Amino acid sequence: MQIPAQTSKGQSFKSVSVLTDTRHARRFARVCFGVMVILVLILFVPWTQNIRSYGSMTTWLPQDRPQTVQSVIAGRIDRWFVREGQHVMKGDTIVKITEIQEKYFDPRLLERLADQIRAKEGTQTSTTDKLEALARQVSALQREKLLAIDKARNSYEQARLRVSSDSAEVIAIRSDLEIAQLQNKRADSLFKKGLIALNELERRNLKQQESNARVVSVENRFLASKNELIKAGIELNSLEAEYTTKISKAESELQSALSYLYETQGEISKLNIEFANLSIRSGLYYVTAPQDGYVVQSRVSGVGEAIKIGDPICTIMPSNAALAVQLYVKPMDIPLLAKGRKVRIQFDGWPALVFSGWPGYTFGTFGGQVAVIDNIDTEGHYRILVVPDPGDDPWPKQLRVGSGAYGWIMLNDVPVWYELWRQFNGFPPDYMGAIDPRAGHVHEKASEDSESQLKSK
Repeated sequence: MQIPAQTSKGQSFKSVSVLTDTRHARRFARVCFGVMVILVLILFVPWTQNIRSYGSMTTWLPQDRPQTVQSVIAGRIDRWFVREGQHVMKGDTIVKITEIQEKYFDPRLLERLADQIRAKEGTQTSTTDKLEALARQVSALQREKLLAIDKARNSYEQARLRVSSDSAEVIAIRSDLEIAQLQNKRADSLFKKGLIALNELERRNLKQQESNARVVSVENRFLASKNELIKAGIELNSLEAEYTTKISKAESELQSALSYLYETQGEISKLNIEFANLSIRSGLYYVTAPQDGYVVQSRVSGVGEAIKIGDPICTIMPSNAALAVQLYVKPMDIPLLAKGRKVRIQFDGWPALVFSGWPGYTFGTFGGQVAVIDNIDTEGHYRILVVPDPGDDPWPKQLRVGSGAYGWIMLNDVPVWYELWRQFNGFPPDYMGAIDPRAGHVHEKASEDSESQLKSK
């Protein structure tokens, strides 16, 4: 009987009355049951698998990346035409430099070099005329040689015929001498026998003497003819040797002149090359902007500072660059990627509410798609380039190259319980769905469309 009294007495406290009220317990149980049901339902909600990565802003085309303007020649800074942050157009003068090499100090160097070229061209013309004259001389000597040789051959042939004629005459006169000797011998025998008179014998002796005289005369003429033949042969050989020497000398002079002509032509070519190089060098005194952009950093300060070949002068950031995001992915995730994969990107400086598994309920991120996957790693990660998704909202115009970015590469849709189970066990995302041929074809086409849009821009 005392317990109810105590209970009745404790009900005067508010906390005790709350604890003894069963309505709150039933309400709390219902809330816990509802939460459990919601959690169980959430386990079957679709979850988009993704690959998280980090990176920075860059440009898709290499020509749109920050470019260092360098000096092609060594010189000294004479004047600046721009300031940092200034927008320049392609061909605008950035800086003027002057020469520091003594061989280029002459302000009339091009004019004097042009005079040398004209002088060498005059020498070339004179040498060409000399070559033509020597060629005519060689041709005339060859014709003269033919005529002289023909004349000498005719003389030789005449001498040979005279030798033949005199040889026949010698033979005939010797026959006459033999006959005269026989007749004289017979006359002497008949005279001794008294058959002929003395005057007949003397006549025969006189005839023999005349035959002897004619033989001597004919033999002398024959010897003279032979000497003439030998002389004609020597003359023929000497003429041929003489004209061969003259022609060889003329041809030697012709070849020497031709060699000098080639040497002059080579010197003219060298002078023309030097003139062209100097003309181009004179145009390099003014360093111009290679493309439209902004001067973001000057590497050389002041006026009068000497620079060497290839020294950087300033950096230009091209305007209207086709932006892209470079993300770094782990090697184990590379097989899951393909060109055209969708990517959600969060840029530094833009507030965002990110639900990586539910991209439809994410705010402050922008769409992109994979355009390039490198084939070599960079410090243990592979670099990919992400370009704007043409089917999503455009990227902010305030983006700058070098700012940070975070990316979520979208993969397959799986239940939440499966994703939790995969995360707890350390398994990679599903591999088979990442290489769907039909999806790959669509992604390739989307990437090509994006590429054409960026190039046109």
